[in-house]
Amino acid sequence: MLIRYFGAAKAAAGIEEETIDAGPLQLGELLEKLAALHPDAPEGTPVLQTVIGRSTFLVNEVAARNRTLLLGPGDTVDILPPFAGG
Repeated sequence: MLIRYFGAAKAAAGIEEETIDAGPLQLGELLEKLAALHPDAPEGTPVLQTVIGRSTFLVNEVAARNRTLLLGPGDTVDILPPFAGG
């Protein structure tokens, strides 16, 4: 499963993307797993668990709001924190 991090999620995880070897699991379970994999963040940056709490998600480029959504090994999950801009 490919995980892509954007904005504050990228800063918190310290990477732009990663591949997770995971069988079928729910979106919420994946998010818990990612928070556990990246428990620390650079100074001045919120930890990934905090960023996930205020993020939206895409699964295979489709908005996913239901954390019980079942994911498979070939899925791509994007973590999109709120973006500031003008």
